Amino acid sequence: MYNKTQLCEKIRSIYPDIGDCGIDINVNYDKDNKAWAVNLKKGNHQLKTYLDPEDANICMEGKQCIGLGLQISQLKDNIKNLTYS
Repeated sequence: MYNKTQLCEKIRSIYPDIGDCGIDINVNYDKDNKAWAVNLKKGNHQLKTYLDPEDANICMEGKQCIGLGLQISQLKDNIKNLTYS
């Protein structure tokens, strides 16, 4: 099993520019939704997505990170679009 710090580090390893380009990331397990809540923040803009534990498990095992990658990529794009508007 893994914790929120390990999942956050995995996300950063896939998207190393998250911290470098001024986008902050926060990961917590949301018991109500039974999913990992991934929050990205840049300036006054903040976006949240939920990551199914099964997708997170597969990624953390090094098998496949497509679900995680698509969601994080979409969040990054949305934050960049909000920043420029």
